[in-house]
Amino acid sequence: MVAAAVGALVAGGASFILFWLAAAIAMVWEWQKLLGEERRLPRFVIGAAALAIACAFAAQNGADIALLILAAGALVVGWLGAPGLRIWAGAGVFYAGALILSIAVIRPPLPALIEPPYNLRSILWLFAVVWGTDIMAYFGGRLIGGPKLWPRVSAGKTWSGTIVGIVSGALAGLAVAAIAPVGPVATLPLLLVGLAAGAAAQAGDLLESSVKRRFGVKDSSQLIPGHGGVMDRLDGFVAAALFVALLGVVRGAPSAAEGLFVWH
Repeated sequence: MVAAAVGALVAGGASFILFWLAAAIAMVWEWQKLLGEERRLPRFVIGAAALAIACAFAAQNGADIALLILAAGALVVGWLGAPGLRIWAGAGVFYAGALILSIAVIRPPLPALIEPPYNLRSILWLFAVVWGTDIMAYFGGRLIGGPKLWPRVSAGKTWSGTIVGIVSGALAGLAVAAIAPVGPVATLPLLLVGLAAGAAAQAGDLLESSVKRRFGVKDSSQLIPGHGGVMDRLDGFVAAALFVALLGVVRGAPSAAEGLFVWH
């Protein structure tokens, strides 16, 4: 999946957003599968349709309309869910929608010749932070060990691994920003944002683990042979991307991506 993500990153434009739409649709399929077979197909179809329509609007700077579409889709999917699981069913649409909306806000599908340089740089930075956090959290935990972070939800995560991962991810993000510059790098603000994004990625990992534990499964699916499902691979990325998109919007820069890097 990493190779496909990098390929879509290089291609840019519509190819990039369509890759993430496909990932979001796979996630809503996995989520609805966790909830059982009762009306699973219509739940998936309506959820996927809501994601596709929302993506089309978000890609054209219509994130507000996209949110309304996701809300409507979540309500219908929730209504189709089994008693006691309706909130869970609707939540799956919002979870997958968080991915596609965040990506559309951070890097809208613009032709390469007119794409602002901050857009690509922000995605490279996000990849570095999330992958750096994930990889180094694993190795840090294995090498240092120590108290578990939340053993009831994730038996393998340790405090030491989490801290090593978050710090490493933030440093990896700084390195990418320095290697692919489009302007001065505001080191301290970007380091702090990287730490927060890494923490969000770890929280996203724990959230998905808690959902799987709630429904008694080890992996969200077997869509990626030997690696589980798409949700298993993107749990941290969804949370980090959502954090970065919200930060960029709140800062009110010309674009969410520029809001990540330009600090006055």
